[in-house]
Formats: sequence, C-alpha cells, structure tokens
Amino acid sequence: MKIRFLVTLSLAFMGVIYFPESSAGDLLTVTAVGDILIGTTYPSELLPPKDGAEVFDPVKQFIRRGDIAFGNLEGPLIDGGTPSKCGKGRGTGQQCYEFRMPTRYGRHLKDAGFNVLSIANNHSIDFGTEGLESTINVLASHEIQPAGGIRVASFRVREKKIALAGFSFIQGFPYSYSILDIDRAKSIVSALKSRHDLVVVSFHGGAEGREALDTLDVHELYRGERRGNPVKFSRAAIDSGADLVLGHGPHVPRALEVYRGKLIAYSLGNFVAYGRMNTKGPSGIGYILKAKLDMERGDFVEGNIVSVELVSRGLPLVDTGDKALNLIRRLTEKARKEQRPIIEESGGLRPPEKD
Repeated sequence: MKIRFLVTLSLAFMGVIYFPESSAGDLLTVTAVGDILIGTTYPSELLPPKDGAEVFDPVKQFIRRGDIAFGNLEGPLIDGGTPSKCGKGRGTGQQCYEFRMPTRYGRHLKDAGFNVLSIANNHSIDFGTEGLESTINVLASHEIQPAGGIRVASFRVREKKIALAGFSFIQGFPYSYSILDIDRAKSIVSALKSRHDLVVVSFHGGAEGREALDTLDVHELYRGERRGNPVKFSRAAIDSGADLVLGHGPHVPRALEVYRGKLIAYSLGNFVAYGRMNTKGPSGIGYILKAKLDMERGDFVEGNIVSVELVSRGLPLVDTGDKALNLIRRLTEKARKEQRPIIEESGGLRPPEKD
C-alpha cells in the first residue's frame, strides 16, 4: 500500500495530466454534485442494495455530460484499517461519526462518470493515513483524480490547462488547504492561476443542517468547531484567479452567486447519503449543477440545475417536483441583484442581467 501511495504522489508531482472526454465548442462544461457516502462498513455494515451497483443509475446520465465531473467523497475507501477520529479526547455527549466504504465501490464512482473527487473534508481521515492512502490509490486505479491540498487535479481540455484544488476547514492536513487562512488561500490560488488557464476551487465548509440554509458573510461555527466564512473565502479565491467555486459540507443546498463574472455554488447539498446520514427535510435534497465557462476568460456563460431527492435511506433520484431548484431560487433571491444569477423555472441558469 505504501509503495503504491508513493507512486501516485510521484505521478502528481511529475505533472501527470488526465485527458477527459471533451465536449465541443469553446466552453468548458463542469458538472458537480455534493457529498457522496455510498454506505459504510463501520461501525457495522450498512450498504445499499445490490452492493451499490445501481446507486447512480437514475442520475449518471447528467454527471457524464461534463468535461470535468466533480463530487465530494465523504469518507475513505478502505477494507479493514483502524478508525482514528472518534474516541480520544472527546467529551461525553459529543456526536462523532466515522465512515468506511469498500474499495470495490471505486468502480461505481468510475461508472457514474466522475473524473475528480474531493478528499478535502473531515471524513477523509476517519481511518487515518492508511484510509487516505487507500482512497487515493483506489481512485487512481479507476482514473479518478483526488483533489485536496497538495493533490491538485489537473486536466487539459482543448489545449487549455485546468486545475481543480480542494480546500476545507481542516487545518494542519496536507491533503486539504485551509479556508481559515484566507491569505494563504489567495497565494495558493494565485500560484495555480499562473500555471493554468482556468482554476476551479472546491471547499468543504460552513455550518450544517436546516439552520444553515442561508449564506451569510460571517465566520460560521458548528458544534463549537470553526467552519470558516464561505463568502469571504469564495470571493477571495475569485479575486486571486479562481474561475468557479464549488462548495459542500453544510449537507443542504445553498444559494448561488455570480461574483466578478464567476459562479459560486455555496453548497451543493447531499448527493448520496446512504444509511447513516440525516436525509430529512432539506438534508434529503441536492442537485446536479452544470456550469459552462468561457474557455478564454473563465466567466460563467450558462448552466442548469437538475434537482435530486434522496430516497430509500439516501439514494439519489431525479426529483420531478424540483424541491432543490425551488429552494435555491428562494435562497438566491436574497443576494444583491448584480450578483444574482437568473434561475429559470426549467432549471436553466444565466448570468445576472446588466442594467
């Protein structure tokens, strides 16, 4: 395992670039979803029907439509190992969750169409370094790039170099740059922009649940833990060269914003949350975002939202009632007009109208 891990690290630092299947034209198409947990084998086995083989079947046609297909992997891919996050140093009454997905589930993620998954989150290290190493190697074996901290995903699409970097509220972790250190984040994004034509930033941050639907320009806490200021971070990333910002972590959808011509999705919500995650109310809806960016300037040109509801203990199904879309429209209406993307009833997205 250690040898394979070092090999994948070496490939990353050598600048190995993956070549996704391209879509025609001069627009970069990014499809993105939020948190993905395909069941867990810890502390007891709770896995989806047919060993997860059909989890993505109702939605994968939408994921596959992008040059870049992104999601946040909410837990490690490892068989065995030792849990490392909960227990020591935690007071009584504090909830703590550790997840573990089987390594064979890597093929389900590949079949769904993902070519990059974030490992910059608070569950990637549920099984310590061993679990993280296993995850990186499983993803690499299926030609899925992990994105988080020093692991920056790199693509070449129609002669353009694109980077996707992963941030979270975790500090002191090499596989997640911290959203709590805004100045360092700006330096990281600026450096990536100097070497790439387009930069996509992913972040895992903000409070969680029904009470966290609104996106406020404040530093957020969740159960006493510092979860960053998603607004300040996202805008700083764009000021430093980011062309698209994809947020996840609150486990509910949040508003969209267009800032300086660039799209921000403050939270993509849950996408797969089988078994042990809350799927009640707004935690039980998510969406598939398709965003098209101008390949020269990185500006948001158009896109759409496909609403998803989590059924049968947390499996994704296209929601014909558009609950996520309607929620996002309401939340986005609270933004300033000049930063408010037009969200059509059909799910279509357009930049704000100019006065």
